[in-house]
Amino acid sequence: MKLNIKILVPILGLIVLLGCSSNKKNKSPITKEATQEMTAAKILGNPDYLAISYGGYREKTREVQPTIIELKEDLKLLHAMGIRILRTYNVQTDLPHASNILKAISQLKKEDPSFEMYVMLGAWIDCLNAWTDKAPNHDVESIQNEGEIERAAALANKYPNIVKVIAVGNEAMVKWATSYYVQPNVILKWVNHLQELKKKGDLPKDLWITSSDDFSSWGGGDESYRVKDLEDLIKAVDYVSMHTYAYHNSHYNPEFWKVPDNEDQLSDKEKIDNSMLRALEFAKKQYKDVSEYIKSIDSSKPIHIGETGWATTSNGVYGVNGSRATDEYKQGLYYKQLREWTNKERISCFYFEAFDEQWKDAQNSNGSENHFGLFTLNGEAKFPIWTLVDKGVFDGLTRNGNSISKTFNGNVDALMQEVLVPNTSYNR
Repeated sequence: MKLNIKILVPILGLIVLLGCSSNKKNKSPITKEATQEMTAAKILGNPDYLAISYGGYREKTREVQPTIIELKEDLKLLHAMGIRILRTYNVQTDLPHASNILKAISQLKKEDPSFEMYVMLGAWIDCLNAWTDKAPNHDVESIQNEGEIERAAALANKYPNIVKVIAVGNEAMVKWATSYYVQPNVILKWVNHLQELKKKGDLPKDLWITSSDDFSSWGGGDESYRVKDLEDLIKAVDYVSMHTYAYHNSHYNPEFWKVPDNEDQLSDKEKIDNSMLRALEFAKKQYKDVSEYIKSIDSSKPIHIGETGWATTSNGVYGVNGSRATDEYKQGLYYKQLREWTNKERISCFYFEAFDEQWKDAQNSNGSENHFGLFTLNGEAKFPIWTLVDKGVFDGLTRNGNSISKTFNGNVDALMQEVLVPNTSYNR
């Protein structure tokens, strides 16, 4: 049910709640490293170099690619809020999005020497028959993979001052990715290939190679994933990029999410706040579980978070008839808490994601996958970054021709009317 009490959040309390790391408008972070050539080793885990996942698609199909002008508009917004490294997902020939992002960054750097932005470049990996009417063969890789790796390597060589990481595959080993997942030996093959190119001088020596996958794929869950090829992969990558989603688990594994009996007497807001603290602990535990396994294989291997996020709209299993995890207030708490934890522990967190994208569930405008952004499609700043609007961080910047304003017109009471108490009696 919706909150049936009037919740007032004092202005000072709001500022404390959502105060997050941000640099002054359009300026690079002031660090000793700023005058040096930045590498992945210097960027990852550096709290002055915030990370985010970025798509930037504005229409209901990826066939309509964002223009260079639109990409530059987005990049200026992200730069203004302190983002310094973006994650992309593929370099497929019919989707020039990643190469256009690199062009846009290159142009912005020429236009403004203080503009600083780097990229974790994704290469999409599939199994044989993925996304076709044939049964996927998870033991054989797609013939498209070789070209994807070649294109990623070519872009890393073309933009060595921007591309600092290549990620081989996105959730490509986790078995719930039934349309396309591959066995770890496929990822290992291509990671080794890229590492060999580095050794031969055919890729920048400081370029880091990883794979970005679910926590379970990195040995943090079901022990069936803990195979010899995964051990070899852990040794081969320069760092581990793991995903963790308390949001999705509010439906699939909801025990941590439900209000416990000893909290029945708390106010609705207290119940919500406590659920979000448990969501943070859920993410921390998955990171810890992955870390313990990784360190048992290679004690020196860095581990960063390649994806985590929280949706703000859902008419499905995360909404009013499901776990009730979905709204901007909860997104705000999760974003703030994740940034505080990861910055303190020097863990890079590629928060998912920068902007809402409506192509992901094009037939269902209120599907949760369309609403993970910190900005709406038209450039409204959601609750997690309201304080940045107050600080004037986005003054003079636009999206789709719109200046940056707050969702709900900045009215906290209006926002809180959309907040749902976690569904204790929910049985999926």
